[in-house]
Amino acid sequence: MKIYNKTKKTTISDKAKQCISLFSKARGLMFSKQNDLIFVENNERNIPLHMWFVFYQIDVLYLNKDKKVIEIKENFLPFTFYFPKNKAKYIIELKKGAVSASKTAIMDHLQFD
Repeated sequence: MKIYNKTKKTTISDKAKQCISLFSKARGLMFSKQNDLIFVENNERNIPLHMWFVFYQIDVLYLNKDKKVIEIKENFLPFTFYFPKNKAKYIIELKKGAVSASKTAIMDHLQFD
């Protein structure tokens, strides 16, 4: 799945995978190679993340129901936690450096299907 920043007109990822099931959300990137993931929730809510058993850094985007970026966490370190300040419907986990490379910023509107 392609993730496109409509505001900046840049491609963030060409091959993201969507995580909808409880199992895919729970597993995330644990014990896996680097993938770009899109987590989809039923409603906006505060969603803390952990990096247990993920052995590389990633960038994370939190999006509201309108797919606008509401929070950014760059260089999320292995074996750490992150507690977001905002409620989100979508969380996008990306390769380290993807946020700065695509110039993605707060309130940018993203597109993916």
